[in-house]
Amino acid sequence: MFFQLKSYLLFLLKSFNQKNNKHSFILGLKNNCFNAKTSSEKFKIFKKYKTQLLNNKTTIKITDFGAGSTVFSSDERQVSKIAKVAGISNKRAKLLIRLTTYFQPKEILEIGTSLGLATSALAANNKNTAITTLEGCPETAKIAQQQFTKFGFNNISLKVGDFAKTLPKAIENKQFNFIYFDGNHQKEATLHYFEACLKSANENTVFIFDDIYWSKEMLAAWALIKKHPKVSCTVDTFQWGFVFFNQKQINEHYTIRI
Repeated sequence: MFFQLKSYLLFLLKSFNQKNNKHSFILGLKNNCFNAKTSSEKFKIFKKYKTQLLNNKTTIKITDFGAGSTVFSSDERQVSKIAKVAGISNKRAKLLIRLTTYFQPKEILEIGTSLGLATSALAANNKNTAITTLEGCPETAKIAQQQFTKFGFNNISLKVGDFAKTLPKAIENKQFNFIYFDGNHQKEATLHYFEACLKSANENTVFIFDDIYWSKEMLAAWALIKKHPKVSCTVDTFQWGFVFFNQKQINEHYTIRI
């Protein structure tokens, strides 16, 4: 907790002191996406999806391949509590909706489905977008698939199992425009997924890493990602780290409060 508080104060200081002469690409992203209005129609779909999960009192057993939970002490958890405590916030869901509206990705990869809350924000009224989402826990994946079917999200392909096995198959001979990393908050795993997904990226791809300040090792992973020679530009919004690959962009790293 102390590490995250200290990191946030440093983040605020850095974002305040950063020069305003941002590249046109970043200015466009900030003005037309970060600060844009969220589609109320798409957000209603997400809210309905989330409400159903918040009302789901089923207890399931969690299989966790990642860094574990800082909230739950048992692997026996109620669906409603997972949705409330560990699910994506309304604010972040709105941002995901704005991001898909702005970038218009045709192929999305999500690493870490959980109950499918973020997936529903990605899929909301984006019927022409093919979404592949990976989940390690069979029980949460089962709930997510039930929800996808109920909401008619026929463009979502859910793959269940250890990411070490499902990720290589998911990215084989595929190009993704948008990859959302939210499946493992450990340094080595994050760097491994990053390196693997580079094969499926092009100059128009955006990578989004969740919880880059989760721990010292996640922040260390983020620092290494920023230095990668294929990375042209990054944006740190504290909870999320954005990575871009267009070499025509100025090689610079931005800190932006949203």
